[in-house]
Amino acid sequence: MVHDFCVIGGGIVGLATAMRLLQIDPGASLVLLEKENSLARHQTGHNSGVIHAGIYYQPGSLKARLCKEGARATKDFCTEHGIAFEECGKLLVASTPLEMQRMEALYERSQQNALKVERLDGTELQRREPNIVGLGGLFLESTGIVDYRKVCMAMAGVIAKAGGEVLLGKQVRSIVENDDRVTVATEDESWSARKLVVCGGLQSDRLARLAGLKIEHQIVPFRGEYFRLPEIKNDIVKHLIYPIPDPELPFLGIHLTRMIDGGVTVGPNAVLGFAREDYRKFSTDLRDILEYGRFPGFWKTIAGNLRSGLVEMKNSLCKQGYLKQCQKYCPSLVLKDLQPCEAGIRAQAVMRDGTLVHDFLFVESPRMLHVCNAPSPAATSAIPIGAMIAERLLKKS
Repeated sequence: MVHDFCVIGGGIVGLATAMRLLQIDPGASLVLLEKENSLARHQTGHNSGVIHAGIYYQPGSLKARLCKEGARATKDFCTEHGIAFEECGKLLVASTPLEMQRMEALYERSQQNALKVERLDGTELQRREPNIVGLGGLFLESTGIVDYRKVCMAMAGVIAKAGGEVLLGKQVRSIVENDDRVTVATEDESWSARKLVVCGGLQSDRLARLAGLKIEHQIVPFRGEYFRLPEIKNDIVKHLIYPIPDPELPFLGIHLTRMIDGGVTVGPNAVLGFAREDYRKFSTDLRDILEYGRFPGFWKTIAGNLRSGLVEMKNSLCKQGYLKQCQKYCPSLVLKDLQPCEAGIRAQAVMRDGTLVHDFLFVESPRMLHVCNAPSPAATSAIPIGAMIAERLLKKS
């Protein structure tokens, strides 16, 4: 049998893409292959569960538009499928005069992005959040929280109801493109499809090379390490609490995140990972290390971010340093509050010149579309991202 579509990857972007393909082309035959024995095992299942509003992104940019559309679509999808979510709102807290300046720039950006944002002074900030201190803040009412793994399970149900197959435990070993089809094989099975889309996340570069495509980037894993607060402190904040980000750095900083299960996490930091898919602290994978160690862009990235990288590594090794980052805006936290929590690993595409890829990166052939970078916040934006990928795939002859 030759399927109309094959999708590789059971994270939220792959599932959203498969779901959209079947919406656009009802009755099409589609198979989705996931190498793990459950969905959302990696980036999707290890993020902070935030439905972002889109305050950080350049006005008029694709990221800004997709985030805003995605937040609305995610909430609508959850409502339709009975998935719990909460619009708890987010406070971005300025702790220094420099951060107050950056906060004003963010406020102007939020207005250009047509977001509903309140400016708060220090007094109002503490009135709303008694355990948080700062010179001022921005409040985004529409930011929410959800369990994206449950979203993925519901998406898989939609795909199955539309006639698609979602197959688990299928690790792809070969991808061969011919004039009229693409054949994908594991060790003991194969599937053919007229069109293939690959949403491989942490394995996206390897899958592109496996398909014989020439790529100019490498996936470098960055660990985001979290702690969970003790249950007695589940009410320490009413909203999500974020620092004002440094525009020179690619990550948002350590924040307090209310979770949909009622708990509160602290994090993440951003340290170089020594394994793409092993979440234990100090875990290493020699193949992963050698692969990015041989890539010239990796060393250029390290050189360009050496100072901030050393600080992050120090705070990873020393919990006291991590705590100080939190105490800037939540001084009541103490060392024993930082309890174990599973880390996340971000698939960061890096170009040969050391540039970190912050936009979409696609590698294509006549019958294949490989999503090699889907920028944060991909989970929030997954439904419109999936629509964009599906429409791009369908344009292929």
